Amino acid sequence: MDIPPLAGKIAVLSLGALPLSFALNYVSLLSYPLGVVLMSTLILGLLSLAIYSLSRSDIYYDPLYAVFAVFAFTSVVDLLIALQEDGYMAGFMAFYTKEGEPYLRTAHGVFICYWDGIVHYLLYLAMTGAIRKRKSYRNFGLYWLGSFIMSILVFLPGNILGKYSSEIRPTFFLTIPFLLVPCWAGLRVFNQTQVPTCCTPNMVEEDQRKGLLQRPVDLALIIYLIFAAFFTLFRGLVVLDCPMDACFVYIYQYEPYLRDPVTYPKVQMLVNMFYVLPFYGLAIYALIFPGCSWLPDWALAQFSHMGASMHLRTPFTYRVPEDAWASFFVCNLLYALGPHLLAFRCLWRPAFFLRPPPGPPAHHEKQH
Repeated sequence: MDIPPLAGKIAVLSLGALPLSFALNYVSLLSYPLGVVLMSTLILGLLSLAIYSLSRSDIYYDPLYAVFAVFAFTSVVDLLIALQEDGYMAGFMAFYTKEGEPYLRTAHGVFICYWDGIVHYLLYLAMTGAIRKRKSYRNFGLYWLGSFIMSILVFLPGNILGKYSSEIRPTFFLTIPFLLVPCWAGLRVFNQTQVPTCCTPNMVEEDQRKGLLQRPVDLALIIYLIFAAFFTLFRGLVVLDCPMDACFVYIYQYEPYLRDPVTYPKVQMLVNMFYVLPFYGLAIYALIFPGCSWLPDWALAQFSHMGASMHLRTPFTYRVPEDAWASFFVCNLLYALGPHLLAFRCLWRPAFFLRPPPGPPAHHEKQH
């Protein structure tokens, strides 16, 4: 998989968020929630016009260029919020977390901002760079889509259902485009032509003839997915107040963060149980039976839950106990890395997942 060059023009434009956020922090109008939402709308509108005027040909080639450029700007804003909330800088986005989205001051909100401000930001620069060079960015787009949607599926319901539900401000409704635009962007990314692989029909046939024992990497992934599925189901039962002794011990001695009234961890576990768990079952099927060409397109990411469990903004009673920290860290790290290793395996040796070539196999042809 080729790594596209980063878009320098978008990087420079997005860094304009630094002086802008610093100046807006001293505007008296932004001490009111309505002023924050009006100013945010105005800035996004002016930013969209600037991107359109500077990169008209790129937007005509692929409209997602404008989407990724705007999101790159908001990613820098998110990074500023995270750095300010952790005390690494001051005087930038205090007005926004106070009057705009106060739930960003939670441990989960801070780590969501870090993830968006670092990982998503690099993805936006890579994807806009690929569009400028007229190259494919489908794999990067699919990874971004899975990560972005997983974050939104946890963050938005957590805001509504958790203890910050009474502090929802008009700025919350600016998240509506963040729900609709990724759906449209996702359809465009999925419909892009897949990058041709270097696998010949003979390679596909040879890989798909191998049994599971002849594919040790796939066997190891299947074993991992089985354990991950049980772990996902178990933690889902824990947040549903399952009366089993094991659930009681786990939530009080290993992961008390699941009881945090901010509700983000509960929503995360339920999303995992009803969305990630079926995916694990489908992935096991695709690793056993050849020709499941849909598997390489599905990659998931988990980051914020593990970090929020240990963040200082999480109340002490809900943090991971010191004696359980090592086991908690290892389990969650493996849980987060597993889907990435699965995606890497699909990109590394895709022949097993390709559809078998039509016609009779090569070794059945008559020799002359």
